[in-house]
Amino acid sequence: MAIRIRLALPLLLLAALLLPSVNAYFNATYLNTTVVLNPNNSAHVVESVNLYISNTSFTQYAQDRQAINFTLSNWQNAVNTNLLVEHILNPKSSVYGFTFLPGPITSYGTFGDAQLTLSYYVKNITTSSEISPRRFEYTFNNSVFNFLHTASGQTLPANARLNIIVPSGAQIVAIYPVPDSPRLSFISNYTGSTTFSWYSADPLSSFTFSYILVQTPGQEVSKFFSNIFSNYSDLIFLLAGALVLVLLVYLYIRVSNAKV
Repeated sequence: MAIRIRLALPLLLLAALLLPSVNAYFNATYLNTTVVLNPNNSAHVVESVNLYISNTSFTQYAQDRQAINFTLSNWQNAVNTNLLVEHILNPKSSVYGFTFLPGPITSYGTFGDAQLTLSYYVKNITTSSEISPRRFEYTFNNSVFNFLHTASGQTLPANARLNIIVPSGAQIVAIYPVPDSPRLSFISNYTGSTTFSWYSADPLSSFTFSYILVQTPGQEVSKFFSNIFSNYSDLIFLLAGALVLVLLVYLYIRVSNAKV
């Protein structure tokens, strides 16, 4: 009997040491991805992951939140989730303007939650073509999705929501699958709607989304000069530098002649 007790004591001590870590855990419960489409075919993406935190993990979360150089990969390992990644990616270019913000804990006694927010920009999310004077049709590039991969293609996870926000005044041309919000109205055809949401584990392999934007004369002029600057920026800077150099030489000659 004494031998059994001596053998059992180390096991009990080990269980006592492991018990807090069993009760202390993080659980990523929900993903919300919002894609704000811009007229220049880029998009601002904001993603938030809702994190459930047991009260025994409050201190650990606070330490991770204050840690310097704690990378996104470190956070993925710390909270043990595959939701904490960029879900909108252009396969031909990287994201830019990336920021990550782990929010504060909201405590509910025995547990709490926090929001982990990713914000970044992606180019070429849409392609556009002028279909008539000042009328442009934009088509969403569904190859940018980086959600749940299945045998039949990508699918929105059951614990995720996808929101797409179009510029004001957009006229919807095609949309599939039908969004969960707003509800389809054959009379209005989404007239006046700018935010479209999917949250029913919809398949994304055949995702279709296109709309028309009508430019004002002012926007047309602004885009014209923006295109000129983007296409000939090096030449413009070179001409500006040459002009400044000519002006400096002219002033130097004037000053030299005045002294003579």
